[in-house]
Amino acid sequence: MPVIHSADAQVHEVHNARFTSLVRPGTGSAELCVWQTEVEADSVGVPHRILGEEAFVLLSGEVTMTIDGESAPMKPGDAAVAPAGSMIALANSTDEIATLLVTVRVGFAAELADGSTFTPPWAS
Repeated sequence: MPVIHSADAQVHEVHNARFTSLVRPGTGSAELCVWQTEVEADSVGVPHRILGEEAFVLLSGEVTMTIDGESAPMKPGDAAVAPAGSMIALANSTDEIATLLVTVRVGFAAELADGSTFTPPWAS
């Protein structure tokens, strides 16, 4: 199927964010995963180590991206790349939802603080 309609996308709600799965093996991709993340207002994401490179583009709102302890604000149109093995976290200190477009390679996983590995369903 060449087009994945947003109405057909799987949606997952984890912690303070909503993940809308767009491109992934389950929708026909062999190499790439793309999803939209909505970060709730006035929230701090769970820090985690990513086991593959991850790229972010902020579509709306404002967030603070932290990669390996270095934090920077992002405004719409800004992008960030987190290298494999880095510890990342997203925070939204505003009163509006922030929306990002995120991409990784198929097989992406993350390691949580307790040492467990998590393969997000929106990337598989």
